[in-house]
Amino acid sequence: MRPLHPKPQAFPLDMLAVNRSSPEHLSRQLYHGLVAIIRNRTLAPGSELPSTRALAAELGLGRNTIVSAYDQLVTEGYLANRQGARPVIVDLPDGPRETPAEASPVPLRAPSRRGEQLLSQPCHHGTPGRFAFHPGMPDHASFPFGVWGRLVARRASHGETLFGTYEVTGHPALKEAIAGYLYSARGVRCQAEQIVITTGAQAAFDLLARLLLDPGDTVWMEEPGYYGAKAAFTVAGAKILPIPVDQERGWRLDAPDFSPRLIYVTPACQHPLGITMRMEERLRLLDIAETANAWVIEDDFDGEYRFQGRPVPAIQSMDRSGRVIYVGTFAKLLFPALRIGFMVLPPDMAGRIANALSTTGQFAPLLLQAALADFITEGHMSRHLKRMRRIYAQRRQLFREIVAERLRDEITLSPAEAGIQVVGYLREGIDDIQVSQAAARRAINVSPLSKYFQNTAATQGLVLGYAACDAAQTREGVERLAAAIRETLGMPRATGRRPTA
Repeated sequence: MRPLHPKPQAFPLDMLAVNRSSPEHLSRQLYHGLVAIIRNRTLAPGSELPSTRALAAELGLGRNTIVSAYDQLVTEGYLANRQGARPVIVDLPDGPRETPAEASPVPLRAPSRRGEQLLSQPCHHGTPGRFAFHPGMPDHASFPFGVWGRLVARRASHGETLFGTYEVTGHPALKEAIAGYLYSARGVRCQAEQIVITTGAQAAFDLLARLLLDPGDTVWMEEPGYYGAKAAFTVAGAKILPIPVDQERGWRLDAPDFSPRLIYVTPACQHPLGITMRMEERLRLLDIAETANAWVIEDDFDGEYRFQGRPVPAIQSMDRSGRVIYVGTFAKLLFPALRIGFMVLPPDMAGRIANALSTTGQFAPLLLQAALADFITEGHMSRHLKRMRRIYAQRRQLFREIVAERLRDEITLSPAEAGIQVVGYLREGIDDIQVSQAAARRAINVSPLSKYFQNTAATQGLVLGYAACDAAQTREGVERLAAAIRETLGMPRATGRRPTA
């Protein structure tokens, strides 16, 4: 707005009180006072402000302090400078008004339908300070952080190309290292160019849902199944149809009625049940996908941790038509806060994925990727994985023994074949939501099995992570879980502990 030229007004010096003991700089205090005078129209638009010398004398401040405040007001458009004259107040629009305290606030515009879907999805990242049984949590105390710190420091000291966003699909050395690891450990057949590094597996699901699904498309998904993946497909507008899974019958792949656009499975270690997909089911799955011309997302959840025999090969190793997209993460192998996952894409899609990644920003820091590449290629990860398999096997056995002794009447543990968590089925009449809430009040984090069901009748149980707990923590955690179950059943507090293994 152009400045006006009203009649001169007395300048309200009383509104420019400054506090010399305040940590805020004097020029900022003066700036805020002048903004209030201008915004409240205490001085009319077009009014001249005092000269910097005059105002400095009146307030007992240095002239540079006044000049600094005036310059900021000119920069932001509150004042207009004039050659050889004092600055004047600009005629500004009224702008937003303060709502009177007694008035009802005007409701904000609602989010979009997609936004409402996003806001309604579950948050499943646990709560800090709870010391036992968070599902899927690895033992961070056993991670070689000394080695990791040296690798990061080494890369940071001479990594000029690692501080930008040059390789949005992933650091080349890490992609090469992952390709080699996947072939030897999981039988995955791919070139490094097919690997895309993401900020965890969930980022991969979100990106794949956007790339592969249109609103109304059908997704076949395990039930019970991973609600993080379901959330990504739901927000993309997909219709979710369940593939029933249970301990006895496995995957019932002929259940849904509509041909899928996408099929999501966790075949190596079904989440949350921990069972492994049999060969006949794998072949049936690939035949269905071929017939329907559907994509398959193979989430290799906990596939590295198998306690009976060797880890089974990935379904991707059997795919001949390039429709299986393999998704993995280092959250369980190393630590969740690393936030590095990956997916193996068909060559055609991999060649174009950089455009999508540039739009979404779902790519991990190159510095951490380079350090992780060194961690793999120098043999640290294989040694760490070998050690953790031994530790987790011992903890798994101890956990099962303590639960069988202490909670044999309330919980039946599933005979899970893989993974660093186990399902405990609750006896009839025990509500898993209530138990999880009572456990949380005792600093125990468990996940109710019922929330993994969306379309069929839920089974009552708890998903229990044992890997991050040593023997003492396991015993104490089971005692607290027993107390939570007693509270849920309305039973009196136990007078003493029962002996544990």
